[in-house]
Amino acid sequence: MARYDTCNDIDCATSLGLDAQESTFGAFVSNALRRAGIGAVSGIAGGIVFGMLMGMMGFLPMVAMLIGSNSAAVGFGVHLVNSALIGAFYGVVFAGTEYVRRHGLVSGLGYGVLWWILGPLFIMPLWLGMPLPWSAAGIAASLPSLMGHMIYGAILGILYGILARRS
Repeated sequence: MARYDTCNDIDCATSLGLDAQESTFGAFVSNALRRAGIGAVSGIAGGIVFGMLMGMMGFLPMVAMLIGSNSAAVGFGVHLVNSALIGAFYGVVFAGTEYVRRHGLVSGLGYGVLWWILGPLFIMPLWLGMPLPWSAAGIAASLPSLMGHMIYGAILGILYGILARRS
């Protein structure tokens, strides 16, 4: 049993009757799941802060409308689920790069801006059957949301970097 604790991937794979490719794929999946978990935790942390800001601005009932409710509490729950999923995606897709791990604040801010464009400017209006807010007035009205998404992204990126280095 001790041999498996100290062998490299190819030796372990061979001793278990697996080829090296299967072992490498297993390591890839394991690493992706670890990064997704770190991203989800980091996303929830950012989502809590952003969600409190959304509550103060009265945006949570609109988030609840995504699942047919108008409750601020339901909106907060939907927002946290989205925050975890978006954080997990960040961990799996983006945070595997050295740049992202070293520059969490910058990458997180950029990721927040990306989700401001995708979320309130595209996905949410389409989901709710509303017109896309791509006019100057619509963009101006969405600027508080931009700030919230950037705060979310900053927390996500910084916390991801801290947690990834510790794991």
